[in-house]
Amino acid sequence: MSAAIRIIASQGLGAATAAIAQEAGVSNGSLFTYFETKADLFNQLYLELKAETAAAALDGLPAGSDIRKQTFHMWSQWLRWATSYPEKRRTLAHLSVSDDITPESRQAGHQTMAGIAKLLERSRENGPMRDVPLGFVVALMNALADATIDFTINDPANAHKHSMTAFDALWRMLA
Repeated sequence: MSAAIRIIASQGLGAATAAIAQEAGVSNGSLFTYFETKADLFNQLYLELKAETAAAALDGLPAGSDIRKQTFHMWSQWLRWATSYPEKRRTLAHLSVSDDITPESRQAGHQTMAGIAKLLERSRENGPMRDVPLGFVVALMNALADATIDFTINDPANAHKHSMTAFDALWRMLA
């Protein structure tokens, strides 16, 4: 999986399985001992990265705190993960738009994000986004996070400022 992350991050989804196998130090045929097809590899990797992202975002969530503090914690943890693992972030972005990811994998990926979804539901229950589909709220949050992550990577000296500014915008949107 680590080899697939490195290759997909640098070459995209069109990368040959032979390149992934070579990066992993196994023969191309051996790769198919673990995965029936390239699409199978993509689906398993997608699920692994979605689960890792969700776990990182919710790690250490201060359960007894108010909803704003919990949402800020999730936001900060998510940004920390994405900036710490840019290859994983890039690979997940590629996989997220791939036609090879099955509806079943997408549904399972959404399930791994259930804790984040519950947090967003609670955050917006009395706010201006309370009546819009959750998927739209998530898409807006993802776009804001992507912009913040990009600015943080390109301007690390102001990472905290970028994170705080973006979270304030997110919170105004939600609550």
